[in-house]
Amino acid sequence: MVSTAASPISLGFSVFTLLLASVLPSNADEVSFQEDVRPILSNHCFACHGPDENNNAAGFRLDIEGEADLDEVLVRIESEDPDSIMPPPDMHKPLKPEQITILKQWIEQGAPYETHWAFVSPSKPPLLDLVHDEWDAPIDRFVRSKMESKGLTPRPRADRRTLIRRLSLDLTGLPPTAEEIDAFLNDDSETAYQDLVDRIIAKPAFGEHMARYWLDLVRFADTNGMHHDHYREMTPYRDWVIRAFNENLPFDQFIVDQIAGDLHPDPSVDQLTASGFNRLHLIIDRGTALPEESFVKNVVDRVSAVGTAFMGLTLQCAVCHDHKYDPISQKDFYSLYAFFNNFDGGPETGGRRGTDFQRGLQPPYIEFPTEEQSQTLTRLSAEIARLQTEAKDLQPKPEPDKKAPDASKLHPPSGRVERSEGRAERQTSPEQRKQKLQQVQAAIAKLNQERDSVLVNVPATLVMKERAEIRPAHILIRGAYDAPGEVVTRNTPSFLPPLPGADDPDTSKTRMDLAQWMVDPTNPLTARVAVNRFWQQLFGVGLVKTSEDFGAQGQLPSHPQLLDHLAIEFIDSGWDVQGLMRSIVNTETYQQSSIAPQESFVVDPQNRLLARGSRYRLDAEVIRDQVLSVCGLLSPTMYGKSVKPPQPEGLWKIVAMPTSYPNSYVPDSGEKAVRRSVYTFWKRGLPPPQMTIFDAPNRDSCIARRERTNTPLQALMLMNEPQFFSASTTLAKRLLDDETLNAEDGGHQKRLAAAYETITSRPPTDAALESLSRSLETFQSLYESQPGQATALVQRCTDPVVQSVTSAPDQVRLAAWTMVIHSILNLDCVRTRE
Repeated sequence: MVSTAASPISLGFSVFTLLLASVLPSNADEVSFQEDVRPILSNHCFACHGPDENNNAAGFRLDIEGEADLDEVLVRIESEDPDSIMPPPDMHKPLKPEQITILKQWIEQGAPYETHWAFVSPSKPPLLDLVHDEWDAPIDRFVRSKMESKGLTPRPRADRRTLIRRLSLDLTGLPPTAEEIDAFLNDDSETAYQDLVDRIIAKPAFGEHMARYWLDLVRFADTNGMHHDHYREMTPYRDWVIRAFNENLPFDQFIVDQIAGDLHPDPSVDQLTASGFNRLHLIIDRGTALPEESFVKNVVDRVSAVGTAFMGLTLQCAVCHDHKYDPISQKDFYSLYAFFNNFDGGPETGGRRGTDFQRGLQPPYIEFPTEEQSQTLTRLSAEIARLQTEAKDLQPKPEPDKKAPDASKLHPPSGRVERSEGRAERQTSPEQRKQKLQQVQAAIAKLNQERDSVLVNVPATLVMKERAEIRPAHILIRGAYDAPGEVVTRNTPSFLPPLPGADDPDTSKTRMDLAQWMVDPTNPLTARVAVNRFWQQLFGVGLVKTSEDFGAQGQLPSHPQLLDHLAIEFIDSGWDVQGLMRSIVNTETYQQSSIAPQESFVVDPQNRLLARGSRYRLDAEVIRDQVLSVCGLLSPTMYGKSVKPPQPEGLWKIVAMPTSYPNSYVPDSGEKAVRRSVYTFWKRGLPPPQMTIFDAPNRDSCIARRERTNTPLQALMLMNEPQFFSASTTLAKRLLDDETLNAEDGGHQKRLAAAYETITSRPPTDAALESLSRSLETFQSLYESQPGQATALVQRCTDPVVQSVTSAPDQVRLAAWTMVIHSILNLDCVRTRE
């Protein structure tokens, strides 16, 4: 929301002053290579004169000090000759005059270089002096200092209703209940806000909401992707992620278990489940491509996922050649590749037959049968084994070789056994034995069916497993699977701290060594990348906006000292995620109002200086879950297999083949249809449209941050989604049945106010209440003139209580209130985090 209490003259002067400050170097007397020069070189020069040594134009690099003739560089960037000017015109990246000025000033200063900030281990910054009593937390000091250096001042703390709604949506993805709001408003203690934070973090919904971001990042889905896009079962991994956040598993352990949980000396079920991170990549069907090609593609995907999820680097850019912008060589990439190419399993999906295919499983995997399922399977397996032995004994004996000597004459029989078998054979004719064999085989087939019917319902998940013999790894020339080059050993990127013992030829490093290196406090990336993403969850954008890329092409941190402070505190706390989230939301920075003067939005439209509260559209899952929650429909059931809420018919026909499994979408009903969105079945070929319309990814690749668009299609979906209409009718019926909302004068004000507050977490203004009253009257008149439309609307609701409404006047009234509720659900403040 924008405040407009500023004169045009003062506004124009303020904006001009702040914009000028943003264009000039951070220090007018000194150009910073890190902040001012490197971004220019990276965007305009490194593609031809950067880390890729095999593709360096003119044979020099601008990312290394002393390699280039900078006087010649200055001549070239100031040239007007199209044959001499740099960057060349065909790159379509001309330098702006102010960029040339910065480069010229830098060269005149002696052209000092600095190592890229993200590749230097964080150091604890000095805590800034306390200037403002309320802004005394370390986070607040860094933020306040930066904003004031740019001529901005913070906004006051938001009101309590805004704060509880903000906190609840940010930490659980759900709005607060009326009881929670009342409790907070009536809590006069000094720790009321801090106590509220603790209560919200303690909710099971916290883990569900936190897991949603992680599932984007690791590209969790319920299908394999590619070609047939068959079903894949990995929901126990999702359950583990949710539990990990709710139980506050230390984040370093969270990382280690995913990279190498299977390599613990005696891995627990949770650690094996976590290792399924390495199995979340796309996988193609058998017979679609060469297995060797599929194998390489899978390993490349694993390495790329590690780079994005834990390191914040675009490692995949070094598959075919050295990275164009970051010091990641091809050898670095394939040295990491060597950690992940020793998978003990097939590179493609299994065959279409058998229970594994039905269950969405490809070995190796682990199972989680209940005690009853275990007992049943044990009993059936024992019975099947007994019958198989019997069937083997009933098989026809081969005809004796007439030329061979009589064995009985060479070795006289021991007596009783031979004679008893002889009697059994004499008593049973070949035809009887054949019939008996057929009966036994039929019994085996029936028991197998019974066992399979139990087995398909046993939870299971894919896991990682190492081969006993280490598979060699090569640099693949131009990234081609069939062009192996130099052999490489397992190692970490050369520009980062070394892997302990990597140079020891007598020691083979494992994924566990890599995992431990990843969470070592000297690693400059892991903790920074993690805290930046948690900050992004709470403010809508990270301190480093490009949370997927901390390399040269990524943006600089808006508050570098704060980022380092958070990273070091996170490590020192024992990688305490809940503690980190608590420390951020308890700050004055987080609690600021999002209402600000107009010039604040003009000068800092993306709120990078944090001089106001963040305001942005909610994610798809939060929008849907909020509708179900405020209407009293959201199921509290946690964990388990993915569910299929209603969606338009026939969508899967666009992407599914006749032989795809499954090839049609069969929506769930009842409680399954109103589970939280984190449990929704995710088909990579066509993810849930209610999610993708609001920018949810298809999860083919790792997504560290979603885009936020604003399109007419989103408004149309909110206005026409049948489940939202059904939920609106359910809430309308509940409000109409609440006799405490009846007014003596027969008016609707009290009930309308209750509807508005239930959905928005705040009472309506007089103007809003008047508008709602007029809308109700309009809808009432409309449906009185078209009672058939009212009947149709009511009957579309899936709630049995609503469907019991059969009288025409009651249906007209319910339809009118449904439309009012639906209108409130479509308000901007409902789908916006403020």
